[in-house]
Amino acid sequence: MPYFTCDHARIYFEDIGAGEPIIAVAGLIENIAYWRLPGVADRLAEQYRFVSMDMRGHGYTVVDEASPGFDVKTVGKDITAMADHLGIDRFHLLTHSTGGFAAVRHAMADSGRFASLILTNTGSATSPVQGDQETIDNFHEAFARSFENYDWDAMFANLRQNPGPFFKGIVESQNAEARMAMALEMARRNDRHVVAEFVRSFYKDPDPRVEDLRGIDCPVLIITGEKDDLFVESSRLMAREIPGAKFLEYEGIGHMTALEAPQRLADDVAEFVRRHSPAGK
Repeated sequence: MPYFTCDHARIYFEDIGAGEPIIAVAGLIENIAYWRLPGVADRLAEQYRFVSMDMRGHGYTVVDEASPGFDVKTVGKDITAMADHLGIDRFHLLTHSTGGFAAVRHAMADSGRFASLILTNTGSATSPVQGDQETIDNFHEAFARSFENYDWDAMFANLRQNPGPFFKGIVESQNAEARMAMALEMARRNDRHVVAEFVRSFYKDPDPRVEDLRGIDCPVLIITGEKDDLFVESSRLMAREIPGAKFLEYEGIGHMTALEAPQRLADDVAEFVRRHSPAGK
């Protein structure tokens, strides 16, 4: 199994295809299976080199318990460390949800390594919950405990009845059971207790940092779903504020675009990468 070591973590990745490199980072309770199971990874690997990595606290990535690095800056650094490990100078960065939090914050500081940045179902704040720090921490403490108190099967049984913002699009889709089965298979790759610690540590800052969004100078594609109640407005905000950003809103789709609309997502990403290929300039 391929790993590389970075800041007290052994980060798992998969590297398939050839050509222009795309690095992909998924979100909470997700991992490389988010891109792999619905076929997004294989479709993109037909044209590009597709490198997907398990974010800290997720999948097969292993962290030092004393220094887990469950914060947006460290996760952002892991992305460029992945590129360094593989000898990749510039790359396209494809992200989803929490992975997008880290990517957009990293781009605010330095987007020089990004041939393009693709942000799906995400935002520029690192806490979707608004309020003072105590309110934010209390919400995420309760959220973290849900991972500790219920196994994946119990959680997904509840999600079928109470899908919330993350699974609304899947539950309301025609292929709900098949998509839920994929999501459950993906979730089972994670240690629930590690995910709980990630939740407690990561989601801290409700500020979207609008002024910093205006300083991002790489090509940006923002994709959201009209049913993604948690992130549709934050996606629209980024689209308004990032100079030259392209914005796509998928009708009838919720938060899990790779599971809900894999062919469309792969096609839109491939086209955007083609248009912004450094090799073609």
